[in-house]
Amino acid sequence: MTQFTFDAPTVIRTKRDGGRLSDEAIDWVIDEYTRGGVGDEQMAALLMAIFLRGMDRGEIARWTAAMIASGEKMDFSDLRRSGRPLALVDKHSTGGVGDKITIPLIPVVAACGGAIPQAAGRGLGHTGGTLDKLESVSGFTAEISKDQIRQQLCEVGAAIFAAGQLAPADRKIYALRDITATTESLPLIASSIMSKKLAEGADALVLDVKVGSGAFLKSEAEAWDLARTMVGLGAAHGVPTRALLTDMACPLGRTVGNAVEVAESLEVLAGGGPADVVELTVALAREMVDLAGLDGKDPAQTLRDGTAMDSFRALVAAQGGDLDQPLPIGAHSETVIAPTGGTMGDIDALAVGHAVWRLGAGRASSGERVQHGAGLRIHRRPGEPVASGEALFTLYTDNPARIGPAMAELDGAWSVGDTSPAARPLIIDRIGTGLEQR
Repeated sequence: MTQFTFDAPTVIRTKRDGGRLSDEAIDWVIDEYTRGGVGDEQMAALLMAIFLRGMDRGEIARWTAAMIASGEKMDFSDLRRSGRPLALVDKHSTGGVGDKITIPLIPVVAACGGAIPQAAGRGLGHTGGTLDKLESVSGFTAEISKDQIRQQLCEVGAAIFAAGQLAPADRKIYALRDITATTESLPLIASSIMSKKLAEGADALVLDVKVGSGAFLKSEAEAWDLARTMVGLGAAHGVPTRALLTDMACPLGRTVGNAVEVAESLEVLAGGGPADVVELTVALAREMVDLAGLDGKDPAQTLRDGTAMDSFRALVAAQGGDLDQPLPIGAHSETVIAPTGGTMGDIDALAVGHAVWRLGAGRASSGERVQHGAGLRIHRRPGEPVASGEALFTLYTDNPARIGPAMAELDGAWSVGDTSPAARPLIIDRIGTGLEQR
């Protein structure tokens, strides 16, 4: 048998010069980085080379498989509820501004009879992380044991947890991407998402692939490519996978940040909330329910009858959270006032994401703590009437020195005019298992 010998500079140089990484080179570099034999500075160089040079489908598949192999793979096939195997299904979003959908979605699907093992992440770049948001709930922890995950899936129908030993290579790479300007790479996005999702033991998967200013991928063509890549990775591992392409030119809902998004999610679970958040929650839930083969309640009904809220309260309580405690809000605030009356124009999601990051809701370095009370409230969404002198945005932070830089990010990111902006569909298209392929 041929003995392959590798070193980090050669692997980096291969990709830097536009070459293809062999299966053996990928296996070696992922394993060595996980164990500490390849340094952060070397992996950062390789990530930038991948960002600039890309990967073919074979490289992406092998990179994903190597990251799955770097840790354990969960198996819930032995679990039963009322004598029947659990309907294990999960969801993942590629990340967006104001994207709090996971928070109401998981209890909606649980209320429909699903079991959702949700390995969630923290903020990446200008997009928020589900764990950062939920940890703004007093006492809530995502650091739960495998035994607790199994118990919650049977008793509550869901568990939201940090990836832990799932794809530990990705955990290190994910944090490095956040601080090296390599978050927008399609191969790295696809492999990061699918390595965790394929390791967490779900039998079906629904993906929310964001498109537009506030997404990592700005064009529909790029989003289609990512969706097809991830659907293919799921199919290759025997996990039926679907993707919805959804608009991220404008922030989702009326809040962006951590605790403010949890508060808005509670409004949705109570039967209210912004129309776009409700629409996307229900659409994704219907895909999950269908793909999991559930013939239970209509997801929309769980919001009306309170069963989704009951599921969320049970989930939060099981993980130590207390929803009766007030959610934090930044001690300092600033309001953007309309200079004139008219109609609210488009709001640039990317600029809003950067503003909220400046307020302290995101990270500037790996491991940095976020401000749970940092965030932004949108008082007037595109197309809504605006009166001169009324509030358009309110910014919150615990550090008043952050307000100026955040306000600067909003310069030119919104307008008030005489006409409404062109309407865009929230859900652009669908691709994947059981659907007509484009």
